[in-house]
Amino acid sequence: MNLMEKAFAFVKDFFASDYSGHDYFHTLRVFHTATRIAIKEKADLQIVQLAALLHDVDDRKLSPQTCAEKTNARRFLTENQIPPATIERICQIIGEISFADSVIPDSLEGKCVQDADRLDAIGAIGIARAFAYGGSHNRLLHHPDIKPKLHMTKEEYRNSNSTTINHFYEKLFLLADRMNTPTAKEIAQSRDRYMRAYVAEFLAQWDGID
Repeated sequence: MNLMEKAFAFVKDFFASDYSGHDYFHTLRVFHTATRIAIKEKADLQIVQLAALLHDVDDRKLSPQTCAEKTNARRFLTENQIPPATIERICQIIGEISFADSVIPDSLEGKCVQDADRLDAIGAIGIARAFAYGGSHNRLLHHPDIKPKLHMTKEEYRNSNSTTINHFYEKLFLLADRMNTPTAKEIAQSRDRYMRAYVAEFLAQWDGID
């Protein structure tokens, strides 16, 4: 197998038992979207593709014990003889993706991967993933008396156990305006409109007024 084939096999095995929305198919979508953005924005394609494939293998929610050092990503890259400088570039990109950290990536490649990950959190797929994640963490769909918490600190966001509908207001509705690249900004507009229309319809049906 070549390098990319090995990377696909690695992440497929890694996420085989994930049902929270951070599964292998999420990784594939981020890979394809990041590739699309990188080509249009003229970024380093191999760096973008490897970072996209590995972006969740050390995610704080999925592998908190490896998050700080990016142990899983480093091990894969080292075993496949990736130069140390390239490993550092990829690990930096992975470390800059998180919404909670509110980091704007330093590199064009990092911006492409962050944008691709955020695009997968909005639109039709984003809606499905939000409810899948909420269900896997015992979150209520909605509760009218539990209001969204806006402008949370990083720690408040990470420790929050709000409802899934509140998650749209606390994160997902913010993402379209936080895209980095012109390509992602364009893609995000229709996904954001779809998502907002869905939540409006959800709330109308919840109240029985649709």
